[in-house]
Amino acid sequence: MKTLERILFLRKELAKHNHSYYVLDKSIISDFEFDSLLSELINLEEKFPQYFDINSPTQRVGGGLLDGFKSVNHKYRMLSLGNTYSHDDLIDFDNRLNKLTDKPIEYICELKYDGVSISLTYKNGELIQALTRGDGEQGDDVTANVRTIKCIPLKLKGDYPDEFEIRGEIFINISDFKKMNNARIENNLSPYANPRNTASGSLKLLDNKEVASRPLDCYLFYLLGENLPYDNHYKNLEKARTWGFKIPMNIEKYNTINGVLDFVNKWDAKRTDLPYEIDGIVIKVNNIELQKLMGFTAKSPRWAISYKFKAEQVSTQLEKITYQVGRTGAITPVANLKPILLAGTIVRRASLHNIDQIKRLDVREGDEVYIEKGGEIIPKVVGVNQKSRNLFTKQTIYITKCPSCNYNLVQNKGDAKHYCMNSQNCPAQIKTRFEHFISRKAMNIDGIGSETIELLYEKGLLTKISDLYYLEKDKLIVLDRLGERSVEKILYAIDKSKEITYERVLFALGIRFVGETVAKKLAKKFENINILASASYEDLKNTDEIGEKIARSIIDYFSKRNNLIMINDLIKKGLSFKTKENLRKSNILINHSFVVSGIFENYTRDEMKKIIVENGGKYTNSLSKKTSFLIIGNNFGPSKKKKAEELGINTITGKKFLELYNLKV
Repeated sequence: MKTLERILFLRKELAKHNHSYYVLDKSIISDFEFDSLLSELINLEEKFPQYFDINSPTQRVGGGLLDGFKSVNHKYRMLSLGNTYSHDDLIDFDNRLNKLTDKPIEYICELKYDGVSISLTYKNGELIQALTRGDGEQGDDVTANVRTIKCIPLKLKGDYPDEFEIRGEIFINISDFKKMNNARIENNLSPYANPRNTASGSLKLLDNKEVASRPLDCYLFYLLGENLPYDNHYKNLEKARTWGFKIPMNIEKYNTINGVLDFVNKWDAKRTDLPYEIDGIVIKVNNIELQKLMGFTAKSPRWAISYKFKAEQVSTQLEKITYQVGRTGAITPVANLKPILLAGTIVRRASLHNIDQIKRLDVREGDEVYIEKGGEIIPKVVGVNQKSRNLFTKQTIYITKCPSCNYNLVQNKGDAKHYCMNSQNCPAQIKTRFEHFISRKAMNIDGIGSETIELLYEKGLLTKISDLYYLEKDKLIVLDRLGERSVEKILYAIDKSKEITYERVLFALGIRFVGETVAKKLAKKFENINILASASYEDLKNTDEIGEKIARSIIDYFSKRNNLIMINDLIKKGLSFKTKENLRKSNILINHSFVVSGIFENYTRDEMKKIIVENGGKYTNSLSKKTSFLIIGNNFGPSKKKKAEELGINTITGKKFLELYNLKV
């Protein structure tokens, strides 16, 4: 079989198996067989870049960092649906529509998935654009991220229209969400709040390789276009299923509103049995001509309505209020509950958030309280049964001293939280700072969990972060619960962490309000830790995404002598506190952007990329108006050269590029 034929065969086979597994929930071949086919295709595409295809299954893994998301106008507005929680309102809805037409109305009932809305545009059977809802008039272009979702077809099969839109909901299954959170907890990271927010946040990540690692799923249930197969919503969905789309199975047709009410009642009772979260039912008129006749209000279609389920709520006894201390000293009150089953899980604790929440609810120990999850995974106290309250219960008096170190708590103006300011000596803060520092997205030090940190702290081996890098085998091996293999694993992971980049080290330090994104901005603006430590308030405020609160927090952090000593110790131990740009050979390619295509005789594309970056240039995978040169080798992609010509980008051979800038491999 010729190379191109083999590539096309592999793409077709892999697309078939992806559709079978992610859409039909059927596994035809083993994971090993699938991975073998995928590996073969990856190797062939790397060897023969002229056969590159953006719709290849190999592109599902993501292409790296994105510059951002541009706003694009919707061809058809993405309106919200009118909501109701009442059966009577559904009857009124039916009455209103029957006054608009003499024709019989057929309703379609669908589950209302609790995810993030998406609109996909296909042209000539290929996915060309994916937009979020946005404000309904325009949404963010998230095409690169959506391409990584395996159940969304990149190429269609069958007799589809030349161009159309299909809309649906991107979500995360409950079981997959639990796996994600379990993994985060194991890595000493805070769990995500709920599947919906996690799905929405995943869709807006700038690293689409990270998006590809998220278990995003998608149901599609609404077609728009000029040449749809049928004048019938239900039939169009059935047809779309044959094109390769994942269309929900739980869709029913009814000729009366009573049938609709039966559907609503059925799924209100069964919703907890589903593998994903729903928060209601969507009712639509089936006939598209009738939809057009009924029209729209300013905000929503007249021919559709959303019935929202009431959040599941249970009552139980609040046995005790305790207080947790976070790594920044923030105090969080926690309701310790008599165990109760809620939405499929046993709930024992629920957050009370802050003093304002306690006052608003007037919640007291011994109270019967109402617990709700709604769309949230983390349970919350939403009310108190005042009628059942014991007359002798005492009003909750918020603590004034830290439960860990007995230090006086402080509440800043405009902040509902109380804080322990004894950051250097508070045991709870010290231990949670270690947990943050070693976490996967920070220093990724494997083999150390909260129990090990507790042990090492009790033994006096860990008091400040830099102590991690002074741990020795002979001091660890004698401790309970730590065998030789565990100790070796810990020490190896600690040593390995010295390779972590400056931006992640900044994040790992745990400076208040400095999350992953802010750490990246700081590392880009302030090229080493000394420049950052001496930055003025104005310097910080003039940095992208740095406001007053963050700027003051950074200045406060570096004003503390203990922090500076600790950072100095970390530098001595080999941690990176400067950007890679500090290590560049020259700035000759500064402010220049390059795309590389093809095969080079004396060096690889990775080596070419390294040359570009080491000399101050920017290497990207896709052409844009900002691209300075397209650097080509043998068997370069003709589509890339054509696009370069269209954009007016100069094309240059690898040899000429090196000669032009006097560079050597």
